[in-house]
Amino acid sequence: MSHPQSYEILVIPQFSDAKGADASGTGRTIRSAVVTATGATGESGYPRYAGEGMVADIDPATHTVEAILVDGSELDYGLTARISEQPVPDNHVPGNHVPETSVPENNTDG
Repeated sequence: MSHPQSYEILVIPQFSDAKGADASGTGRTIRSAVVTATGATGESGYPRYAGEGMVADIDPATHTVEAILVDGSELDYGLTARISEQPVPDNHVPGNHVPETSVPENNTDG
C-alpha cells in the first residue's frame, strides 16, 4: 500500500466543558510542522514521519496522528495533534526544492 510522503501536523489546544467532554471548538494552531516519511514503522505499528522537531506515527488510512513527540517530548495535557486538511505543496517539503522561476522585470524607461 502506498503511503503519503508528507503531512502537515498542527498542534492545537483542545478545550473541554465542565463535565470533561470535548467542547465544540478548538483553539488556534500554536505550532505546525511538515513531516516526511522516514521509511520506518513506529512503535504504534503505523508509518513514521519526521521533520521540524516533530516525530509522529500516522495512520495513512484515517490521517490520524497515533503517536507524536514534539522536540523530544510528549504533548502536554490539553493539546492535540491533527493533520492539516490542506495538502502540502511539494516546495514546502524539506528536501524537495522547487526552483523559483525568474520573471523578467518590466522596463519602464521607454
